[in-house]
Amino acid sequence: MKIIGIIPARYDSSRFPGKPLADVGGISMIQRVYNQAKHASVLSEVIVATDDQRIYDDIKSAAGNVVMTRKDHQSGTDRCAEVITSLQGFDIAINIQGDEPFIDPQQINLLASCFENPTTQIATLVHKVSSNEELLNENKPKVVLNKNGEAIYFSRQAIPFLRGTKIEDWLTKRPFYNHIGIYGYRTEVLKEISALPISDLEQMEALEQLRWLDNGYKIQTAVSAHTNDAIDTPEDLKYIVDKYFNS
Repeated sequence: MKIIGIIPARYDSSRFPGKPLADVGGISMIQRVYNQAKHASVLSEVIVATDDQRIYDDIKSAAGNVVMTRKDHQSGTDRCAEVITSLQGFDIAINIQGDEPFIDPQQINLLASCFENPTTQIATLVHKVSSNEELLNENKPKVVLNKNGEAIYFSRQAIPFLRGTKIEDWLTKRPFYNHIGIYGYRTEVLKEISALPISDLEQMEALEQLRWLDNGYKIQTAVSAHTNDAIDTPEDLKYIVDKYFNS
């Protein structure tokens, strides 16, 4: 299998404009993500896909691989689809989040291993919930798995609901999983799902992967021992810088 890692990066974040260029220990966030991804042994190529000249120039200044894409994409998946449509020869595309500057390259390798099964269409990672605070945090989407490790449903609510059990005891009864927002797709499947219309479930939960489930695609998961520090706000950035550089 020939696998490409694509890092979608847009400048106009509503909560943190210019986030990809935020300084993380003397290096831009997007450069840190790129450098981490380059250490994933499964990737034949890594490329940043952006719609902003400033991000393009930042990656070029570090001799990185970057391409300009359209500004009207609604999601990172759509941006990845544009890239893969213009490139030939890749079997798998991995969508790497551009706001996780310390992503573990082994997570990328783990995700890629899902495609050793030739029936896998889409894959993603999950992480076992370890606290009630995590379980009830709507910013950490949950996922229910079937016995084959495929995702049945994603929600911002704690799922499944344990009838007759106090919520503070749920974690003692069964494992719950947070979703880690990194995706792998067979390239032909990526082209197909990017053409799908937004579904009602996706709109209600604000989770694009529900569009794929709604249309009958299967999402294989792998359980990661690691979770990632994502930067969504300037406050998150301060926390990350303090954690990694000022501790």
